[in-house]
Amino acid sequence: MAAVRWLNHHPRLLVLLGLACLAAVGGALVAQHVYGVKPCPWCILQRALFIVISAVCLLGGGLALLLRSPVRELAVRLVAVPLVLLSVSGLVAATYQHEVAAQSESCAMGAADRIIQFFDLEERFPAVFMITANCNEAGAYRLLGLPYEIWSGLLFALCLAIGLAWMLKRPTK
Repeated sequence: MAAVRWLNHHPRLLVLLGLACLAAVGGALVAQHVYGVKPCPWCILQRALFIVISAVCLLGGGLALLLRSPVRELAVRLVAVPLVLLSVSGLVAATYQHEVAAQSESCAMGAADRIIQFFDLEERFPAVFMITANCNEAGAYRLLGLPYEIWSGLLFALCLAIGLAWMLKRPTK
């Protein structure tokens, strides 16, 4: 019963989730620029996904806070669709980084590199999206004993669970 109750506060939860994703990117930037943790292409791709998820959540949550039920519920359900798709993409990226890319010496010109180059992220925002390590090097960094991509995957899994819960929740009457 309590698990269903928190879903009723969806606009605030959307905003909170958006802020959590921004905090994850902020933490990664602090780790990079203050503590010398070098990101690989898959790390950068996950940052970009967290920024997009954050934008979706903050815009959707802000809009939903302005609306009344049942339109509010519809707005949250609409936000849940891109949230689920982006979360699955992030979970795939984190899993691939951990299981495949971190085991190889070079991950250059892989899918993550191509996506980053397609959107020209390194050139436009180098302080946030500059690739400075290969996946093997990036896989060696730990936070509280776990690789960064595991933490990232956990946050993507949380986003996915919340998005699915909103998509599958029965409408209130």
